[in-house]
Amino acid sequence: MSTEIERKFLVAQLPDISNTEKAIVRQGYLTAPDDSTELRLRQKNDKFFLTLKGSGTMVRVERETEISAGQFDTFWPETEGRRVEKERYTGQLPDGRVFELDAFLGELAPLRLVEVEFETEAEAQAYTPPDWFGADVTADKRYKNKTMAIKGIPS
Repeated sequence: MSTEIERKFLVAQLPDISNTEKAIVRQGYLTAPDDSTELRLRQKNDKFFLTLKGSGTMVRVERETEISAGQFDTFWPETEGRRVEKERYTGQLPDGRVFELDAFLGELAPLRLVEVEFETEAEAQAYTPPDWFGADVTADKRYKNKTMAIKGIPS
């Protein structure tokens, strides 16, 4: 089983992103809003993925497989009304950890979130974020991409 251990934060101040890798991401959700499991389609630049995510906040089951553009296009219409678009900047923090900073586009702009993954729950809970990170929204379901794709930017 593949498990993702991740914390998510608002971005208080945009860091220097000149040395990051940028990707244009669009993703849509195939599952209903109240389903505990997510089934997501994602296009990241010219690659396409189908991802299953289990319930939870900081620790969740995650399974992902790359799919063809044709497979993506077959199911994409079913995500209408449940989509997000963003620019993703992937970089390295001074402590060596990788961060993914999402700058949302469209109706979710100007929201920016940053995520960091961990090897263990203890490591995640003990983590002290850098100054440019804002409030921890890991457990706030309003900031889940699936929720925002349906309900819009959290108030």
